[in-house]
Amino acid sequence: MADLKERLIPIKPASALNLREASYRPSASGRHPFHGVDVLGLKKRGQGLRSWIRVDASGNSQIIEVDKFTMMRRCDLPARDLRLLDPLFVYPSTILGREKAIVVNLEQIRCIITADEVLLLNSLDSYVLQYVVELQRRLTTAGVNEVWQSDGGDPNRRRSRNFDNVYGNTCPDYLPFEFRALEVALEAACTFLDSQAAELEIEAYPLLDELTSKISTLNLERVRRLKSRLVALTRRVQKVRDEIEQLMDDDGDMAEMYLTEKKRRMESSFYGDQSLMGYRSTDGISASAPVSPVSSPPDSRRLEKSLSIARSRHESMRSSDSATESVEELEMLLEAYFVVIDSTLNKLTSLKEYIDDTEDFINIQLDNVRNQLIQFELLLTTATFVVAIFGVVAGIFGMNFTIPLFDDEGAFKWVLIITGITGITIFSAFVWFFKYRRLMPL
Repeated sequence: MADLKERLIPIKPASALNLREASYRPSASGRHPFHGVDVLGLKKRGQGLRSWIRVDASGNSQIIEVDKFTMMRRCDLPARDLRLLDPLFVYPSTILGREKAIVVNLEQIRCIITADEVLLLNSLDSYVLQYVVELQRRLTTAGVNEVWQSDGGDPNRRRSRNFDNVYGNTCPDYLPFEFRALEVALEAACTFLDSQAAELEIEAYPLLDELTSKISTLNLERVRRLKSRLVALTRRVQKVRDEIEQLMDDDGDMAEMYLTEKKRRMESSFYGDQSLMGYRSTDGISASAPVSPVSSPPDSRRLEKSLSIARSRHESMRSSDSATESVEELEMLLEAYFVVIDSTLNKLTSLKEYIDDTEDFINIQLDNVRNQLIQFELLLTTATFVVAIFGVVAGIFGMNFTIPLFDDEGAFKWVLIITGITGITIFSAFVWFFKYRRLMPL
């Protein structure tokens, strides 16, 4: 990982020579990745160059720096699709299938997938580096397996495998390059979201248990922050799940994402036209000159027409079969990660329900404490009323008048006894009334 991070550090502006070499280094197919683009001139003019990590079908990676317009022309993408990959903007998770590329914006993974390469925004984020490493490992492993399978076995099997490679591999376990890159991106996004959900679970359950045992302002604030993180993470997981489900429900969008099949059809059509032109040139007919229906031999025109009809029928049958197969392959791939992301969403939903249950339990506890305080206040008010009776008696006997009761030596004792018995009787009557009306527990 450290070696990969050193290799994926963006090129410094002063190293123009390295930039030119990286931009014009030929790929595995023998063609230059940005042929005809003066990257050094663009850098001098300041056209907003960005660093990209390019991973080809063989698993080789390199750093390139190009501007937005060059990337739009190369991948045949509109500007709004490239804005989805801009790290300065925050867009929800999106997977878009275009004519020559697949635009993927899944959490930290922001890339453009074509039939031959993956263009990933250069970043030192650990998940981005893990994506590059995992993609290189799988592409390298797939290449080794193909070589091993082609070397072993009988010649007939090798001949049939070569025939399948020319006309499209019909093996059900075969996945084209764009689906392998998309699978690694989905796996990285699902793993990242699932790890965040697991960390949230580890932090949430002890905190909620502590809150149930001790209700304090600090614990309530921590739970509030935890719930805010949970809501934000649930939205992100829900968006990824909805995006995968939307792709699974639309066969047209899934068929649009089969880039290798589109490229193969274009190449086969081009080679078919070239072979037809070669056939016509061997018969002495110029391919550039217009063919007159009067001067052309009838047999050659009839043969040309029959070859064209047979080729078109064969191409239509092959394209329909391959489109159905590609939709099934991609649907199974999306379904596998739909189950994973749905499991993560279920964990977050269970955590939210646990938080809601904890909040209900805390509210019940607070209501119980509040009821106890009300009952205590009721008893205290009743006791205050009883004590006030003694104040009323003392106020009456404190008046400035004389009665024979003042001359009796035992009168004060009897006044206290009668007042106390009356107060206790009134207090007991109130308590019985409260219990009778179930205002206090028995």
